[in-house]
Amino acid sequence: MRILIASGIYPPDIGGPAQYARNLYETWKAEGHDVKVAAYRWERAAPPGLRHLLYLTKIWRKGWNADLVLVLDTWSAAVPTMWACQLMGKKYLIRTGGDFLWEQYVERTGDLVLFKDFYQTRLSKLTRKERLIHAWGGAALRRAAMVIFSTAWQRDIFVPAYGLDQAKTTLIENFCGDRLSAMPPDNRSFVAATRVLKWKNHDRLKRAFELAQEKLASLGRETVELDTGKAVYDSFVEKIRHSYAVILVSLGDISPNMILDAIRAGVPFIVTRETGIAERIKECAIFVDPENEAEIAEKIVWLADPANRAAQAAKVQAFTFKHSWSEIGAEIIAVWKKTQK
Repeated sequence: MRILIASGIYPPDIGGPAQYARNLYETWKAEGHDVKVAAYRWERAAPPGLRHLLYLTKIWRKGWNADLVLVLDTWSAAVPTMWACQLMGKKYLIRTGGDFLWEQYVERTGDLVLFKDFYQTRLSKLTRKERLIHAWGGAALRRAAMVIFSTAWQRDIFVPAYGLDQAKTTLIENFCGDRLSAMPPDNRSFVAATRVLKWKNHDRLKRAFELAQEKLASLGRETVELDTGKAVYDSFVEKIRHSYAVILVSLGDISPNMILDAIRAGVPFIVTRETGIAERIKECAIFVDPENEAEIAEKIVWLADPANRAAQAAKVQAFTFKHSWSEIGAEIIAVWKKTQK
């Protein structure tokens, strides 16, 4: 097949869609498909509107003969691809990642609204630009031949929020690869998200860590560290492998790659209960309420005990779920073939 992957970002950019695009590209190429990627590069220097128009022309140039067009976001790549495909008379698929609109709203306002509550409680507070994102992003979703979600949790939020036809949605879970060899921790660092964004809940996490440190000191126990250092993906996975634990307390994470990478590495983790993979990972997860700093601190203190850390690591290492890029690629192509009937 001739396949075009439309993504707002691509390595060396950091982020879930970039990794998804790269791995699908490599998987499909290895299987003999003719694969191209359209990502924003020099177009980023242009102002909004012109930037999107330039990206539309890139989709047209790279996708005019494509059999399958796969979009990996719901705005920056999705809207220009929607118009390009309409001009070319082509169908397209959208695979959702996070939620650009909610993330932008939280960054702009500092209003730490949970993802699950956003569409029910905050739409009246959107700016003109944000209303435009909601309108055109929704149009791109509704006009897609199929919308692929990685979790039912996000689908249940998006279907009413954007007026989607449930029959034109499907689920394909995120990547969870072969296990890496488990290693004893080199330190007592809790690795956190590298992007300091408000929806990642960093301020609450830092305050919770301060509470945990005070509690550990009062008990006469060894303290722990919070590591929020940036790293490219491969280096970040290695950092996780050597860490004491991973922690993610965001206000909503659909299918967090960092947690799935911690599982691959056999490293215990603390994760927000506001996640679409809660049911999938419940056997080995330590869940926290992202709005409750005291609870987060309590779980950090508990996991700081080496005996508890060892017990939790054993649960993670016994978790058997896997979902390869080859399986994901095959499932996407199967979805595409159904839309051609």
